Amino acid sequence: MADLGVVLGDLTAESQELEELVTGLAPADWARETPAKGWTVAHQIGHLTWTDGKALVAAAHPQRWQAELESALGAGEDYVDRGAAELSAVPPAELLARWRSGRAELAEVLAAVPPGQKLPWYGPPMSVASMATARLMETWAHGQDVFDTFGAVRAPTARLWHIARFGTRTRDFAFKLHSLAPPVEEFRVELASPDGTNWTFGPEAAGQRLTGSALDFCLVVTQRRHPADTDLVATGPEVEEWLGLAQAFAGAPGPGREPGQFA
Repeated sequence: MADLGVVLGDLTAESQELEELVTGLAPADWARETPAKGWTVAHQIGHLTWTDGKALVAAAHPQRWQAELESALGAGEDYVDRGAAELSAVPPAELLARWRSGRAELAEVLAAVPPGQKLPWYGPPMSVASMATARLMETWAHGQDVFDTFGAVRAPTARLWHIARFGTRTRDFAFKLHSLAPPVEEFRVELASPDGTNWTFGPEAAGQRLTGSALDFCLVVTQRRHPADTDLVATGPEVEEWLGLAQAFAGAPGPGREPGQFA
C-alpha cells in the first residue's frame, strides 16, 4: 500500500521540477503547441491548476461533488478542454502562482483526510493515497508534454514507481472504458527501474506478462508514447490488447500518440 506522506512528497518534487522548466519562459513559449493537439504550454499548466481545484472540492467539500458531476455531464465532452482553455488565458506569472498555491492547499487538505475515507471523483471513488497518486501521475504526464515541446530530457526517478503501480491497478478500468470485459487472470508486469532494480506487479506464475523499462511503461499508460516506440515486450494476446488501450487517467478514451511521433 502506498504511503500518503511519501506520495505527497513525491508529488511536490514532481511539481517543482515542472515549475522550474516553465518559470521564466517568454510569453511566446507559453503559447507554443505541445504534443497534445490544441493544447499549448499554458493549457498544460492551466489543466493541472484546474484539476487540482476539482480534487480540492472532492477532498474538502465532498457534499458539493454531485453538483460538480452534473456540471460535467451537462457541459459535454469538451468540459476538461474548456477548463484548460479558460486558464490558459491567464497571464503566465499569475497562472504559475495559482497553480503553486492551489497544489499546496490540496496537499494540506489531503494530508488531513481521515484514514479510510474515500473521495468522490469522475470515475470510481478513490482513497486519499490514490487521489494523491493520480495527481502525481497527471503532473508527470502533462509535464512530459511540456518537456517534449522544448526537446528537454527529463531524467527518470524513483517517483515513477507510483505511476507504474497506478498503471497496473487501472488495467481493468481501461478495458471497461472501451466496453470490453477485463481479463480474468492477472498479468505479471516486470519493469526495470531507473536505478537498475526490478519493479514487479502481479503473480510471478501468471501466464501473460509484460516486461520492459518502467519509464516506457509509464509513458504508455499515460498515453505519452505509442507502444511501438518503446521497449515493452508483451507475452500473451490480452497483454498486447491492453497496451493498445491502456489509460491511467479518468475520462473518455484518449487518442494517445502516433507511432514514430518522437522518433
